[in-house]
Amino acid sequence: MSIPPESDKKSANSGADRMRSFAQYSGLAFQMLATIGLCAWAGIKLDAHFQNKNPWFTIGLMLLGVLGAMYQVIRSITRKS
Repeated sequence: MSIPPESDKKSANSGADRMRSFAQYSGLAFQMLATIGLCAWAGIKLDAHFQNKNPWFTIGLMLLGVLGAMYQVIRSITRKS
């Protein structure tokens, strides 16, 4: 049995769509990692500079980074859909 040409095109397009989605979502993961990591690094540097006993800058900036990363992900997903 041979496959009709239309279904062959659909399977090729769906494979390309899956790869595009995979690239988009893996890019979002790396963007989240970079945002949170940069905020954590900045918090550690600020805590060291001000010689804080407790790592308040690190905690605060990491929370800000998580919120910012979640905002970026939600904005990107709702815009693309």
